[in-house]
Formats: sequence, structure tokens, C-alpha cells
Amino acid sequence: MGQMICHACVQWQERLKDFGQPDLIAAQSTNGIGPVERAAIRRLKELNTNGLEKLMMEHQLDAIVAPNSDISSLLAISGHPGIVVPAGYDEKGFPFGICFGGLQGYEPRLIEMAYSFEQATKVRRPPMFKP
Repeated sequence: MGQMICHACVQWQERLKDFGQPDLIAAQSTNGIGPVERAAIRRLKELNTNGLEKLMMEHQLDAIVAPNSDISSLLAISGHPGIVVPAGYDEKGFPFGICFGGLQGYEPRLIEMAYSFEQATKVRRPPMFKP
């Protein structure tokens, strides 16, 4: 009998590089956080303290706002909360959002702001499926 090929499996394996699989494999072979990782963590904390935290404290901000989810990676890396809600649709009808971000512990404020924004704009609409 000939060998059977699962085309879905082949397609999935071909896409592994799209999902950072080499990075995950490399991470799996480590034994924890070493000096290089510790230095990177220290640097991120320093940048965060002198960046977002300083900006928000100096200007007494409750949140920062950015289009779509552009700032979400930055927030996540520094351990800060963020929430993205619908903000509108472009000329082709594709949705875009707005991200509310804040300092650690600001989650309740961000949820209130995001909810208020959604209620004030009433932008969200159900997705349309075309046959």
C-alpha cells in the first residue's frame, strides 16, 4: 500500500515558522533565565520606569490611547493592562479599534473608559457573512 499524506498536517507544519516555532523550540531547550535574559528584563524595567510610568505620573494621566492594538505589545512587555474596543470602519468596511492602556492596577479604570466609549459611540455592529 502507498503512503497516505494528510494535506492538512503538511499545511500546518509548513506554517509553523509563521507562528514563531523556532523561537518556541529554542526556548524549550533553555533551563531558565540566564544573565542575558536578566539584563534584558532589567533594561525593559528601566525603560518602562523612565517611559510610560514617568509620562503618566508627570501628566497625571488615567490612560493612554492609541489606534488599533498598536501599543498592546508595548503594554504587555512592561506588564501594563490594555483593552481594545471597536472605534469605526474604514472605507472598505474593515473594523478598526482604539486601545486604552494604563499602569498596573488601572484595570477597573480602563474597563470603565472602554465601556463608556463603546456606549457613547455605538460603533460595534454584527459581522456580515457573505455566502
